[in-house]
Amino acid sequence: MSVIPAAEVQRLQNALPFWLSLLMIPVAVACTLIGAWSVLALPLYAWGMFSLLDAVAGRNEDNADLETPESGLKYYRLVTLIWFPAQFTLLCWMLWYVPQAADLGTAEKIGLFFGMGVVSGTIGINYAHELMHQKPAWERLLADLLLASVLYSHFRSEHLRVHHLYVGTPRDPVTARYNEGFHRFFPRVLVECHRSAWKAEAAMLARKGLKPLDKSSPYWRYWGLQGAMLLLALILGGWVGLGLFLWQAWVAVWQLELVNYIEHYGLTRRYLGEGRYEHVLPRHSWNASHRASNWLLINLQRHSDHHYKPDRRFPLLQTYSAEDAPQLPHGYPVMTMAAMVPPLWKRLMNRRVKAWRAQYYPDITDWHGYNKGLNPDPKGAPV
Repeated sequence: MSVIPAAEVQRLQNALPFWLSLLMIPVAVACTLIGAWSVLALPLYAWGMFSLLDAVAGRNEDNADLETPESGLKYYRLVTLIWFPAQFTLLCWMLWYVPQAADLGTAEKIGLFFGMGVVSGTIGINYAHELMHQKPAWERLLADLLLASVLYSHFRSEHLRVHHLYVGTPRDPVTARYNEGFHRFFPRVLVECHRSAWKAEAAMLARKGLKPLDKSSPYWRYWGLQGAMLLLALILGGWVGLGLFLWQAWVAVWQLELVNYIEHYGLTRRYLGEGRYEHVLPRHSWNASHRASNWLLINLQRHSDHHYKPDRRFPLLQTYSAEDAPQLPHGYPVMTMAAMVPPLWKRLMNRRVKAWRAQYYPDITDWHGYNKGLNPDPKGAPV
């Protein structure tokens, strides 16, 4: 009988907390079968339980060894690879079961697909984000499938070709402006991200001498996959199922943009003139080392390092001290709830933005004038 090496057992044990997201699948099934007030269990699990665990487990300031080989990350990677089939199976089953369930009222059905949106937004889009940064084409395909299931396929183009290049500058729609409340930010990015993603892909094709709708454009893949998801929802659940599918997609996108809002709120890169900005540094993203919410979000809160080294897999993302990166006071679940109440958010964060400015850019005294650069001129330079 073979014995599993102790080192292998240790790697598995270290990775298991990141698998807690998978428990959302049986929770969703139980909620659907039970109905009534149980439909609240999914948001309570994702937002409430992990907030409580953060309070108990505290912060994790340890950093993984950057020399860890790819083989040492297999148990971490596996959860991102199996997530799409798990989420897709759940979504299809709910689209088939919920519309025809006579024991479920309208409010229960809406509540269940709100919970499904929490699953596909909090976990699904987050895993898509991890996968779209990887080199293997099949991992990027999984990202496309996850994004198509929430009708937000353009996020891949916007994130890779716009956000990572221009974060903290006027050319990045999802860098939340100082004093911009989420309820102004959300409708703005819904429009601007579509526009910036299309322009970025069209510009790349133009450099090859191709038209925006050339067959090599990723938008054909985006539209095809999204159309297939809409058709599947209609086949499985009829018009009610299609409506519920659209509702969960909206909830998922709201979850994504809440996270985008808090990740860079009020942070700007120094303008160097002639359309150039300083290189992206850990200081240009809010960092959070809260242990439990990083389990749920596969270290997304170590966002400073993600922008500093975008191709680094999530188990290897490093955390930073307050000397190198601005720190959020709470994990993402608490901070996203705070963002929904702009006066509370501004009370929590505006003083921290001001402290960040004083720490990293003490020479800039007129921030009101400097931040007018967030309304770019046609060349994208501050005015």
